Amino acid sequence: MLRVQKADKIEGTVRVPGDKSISHRAVMFGALAEGTTQISGFLAGADCLSTIDCFRRMGIDIVQSGDQVTVHGKGWWGLEEPERKLDVGNSGTTIRLLTGILSTQPFHTVIEGDESIAKRPMRRVVGPLREMGAKIDGRKNGEFTPLSIRGQELTGIHYQSPVASAQIKSAILLAGLQAKGTTTVEEPHTSRDHTERMLRAFGVEVKTEGTRVSVSGGQTLKGRAITVPGDISSAAFLIAAVMMVPGSSLVIEQVGINPTRTGIIDVVKAMGGRIEIVGERVLNEEPVADLHVYHSQLSGTVIEGDLIPRLIDEIPVIAVMATQASGQTIIRDAAELKVKETDRIATVVSQLTKFGAKVTPTEDGMVIEGNTKLTGAAIDSMGDHRIGMAMAIAGLAAEGETTVANAEAINVSFPGFAELLASISKPAHS
Repeated sequence: MLRVQKADKIEGTVRVPGDKSISHRAVMFGALAEGTTQISGFLAGADCLSTIDCFRRMGIDIVQSGDQVTVHGKGWWGLEEPERKLDVGNSGTTIRLLTGILSTQPFHTVIEGDESIAKRPMRRVVGPLREMGAKIDGRKNGEFTPLSIRGQELTGIHYQSPVASAQIKSAILLAGLQAKGTTTVEEPHTSRDHTERMLRAFGVEVKTEGTRVSVSGGQTLKGRAITVPGDISSAAFLIAAVMMVPGSSLVIEQVGINPTRTGIIDVVKAMGGRIEIVGERVLNEEPVADLHVYHSQLSGTVIEGDLIPRLIDEIPVIAVMATQASGQTIIRDAAELKVKETDRIATVVSQLTKFGAKVTPTEDGMVIEGNTKLTGAAIDSMGDHRIGMAMAIAGLAAEGETTVANAEAINVSFPGFAELLASISKPAHS
């Protein structure tokens, strides 16, 4: 149970945990690379630890101490057949990217996860991999876990993805690295490009042309040092808190500002929020900066189209922030929210309404009325880390006390969240 009081002010200088997407990939690519990969700034959250566990079960020596990880890679063909099922826990990234990697391996694997993973759609990855020649089976013809993967020799394809999804794109590209010929993925909008950037950092040639990405088969990865920047999806919760609590200002150091992920900054600025991007630099092909964030009077906005893939994980906390803006905020084209850890349209509406917020669900998003007085409430994360954090942030702007049940889910992406929040928020009437 997490307890949150209304905040009088948010201030300080902080770092958020390492980027989840980059942490996953650093371990995976390090395991597949020749030689040693040293990772600093690793996110030691439950999801990324699941990735480490899966590769250890396939014979990779990985030493982890806090945010420092050493991966002793064995090259693409150095993985060993696991003795029992691989368990990805709650991690969609782990299961989808691993499915691409395991499709090429000369052995059989069964891969599964928790109850939430068991409900998440896998055919979006399984389908294109089967087109490449992969032998994958699962419940409902591969729609759901557990998945049984019998590695094969694959052939490159040109895949027109119906949705912009970094997980789908990455699974296909990773399989393509050992497929015959060239593998191309084309998306309706550009999704997160951490895979492409990090593959280049590991010495792989990746061609990008608009929303089309290609790799040729038979390439090898070389171990290297990786510094993981702070996760902008985690920073988003602190940004929203500062925007909502008058008199607040915060410096968030060394945050990843990959343009496929900075939708939250664009939306805050579009709503009239003040964020300064200071000291831009590049780490392992990834742009990084310090964010100086100041409380601002926000106005409602419309969030739709190409912007959605760039902030899909931030929508729960954007909805919270929108309750304190003037006017109405409309979120469209976000049906992808329904197949996250929870149906995030339904959970945002059900939990935010408990505060007295006026939120109306739509088929592909929601409509939020601004200038709403929030009152502390008893909230349930529903086992979804981003819902838990978003509602804790709402509690900072709500009169009285807010409690968040099942708050342990937050450790998936933001270990130490409660302690960090307590260190930067001065309670009202203290």
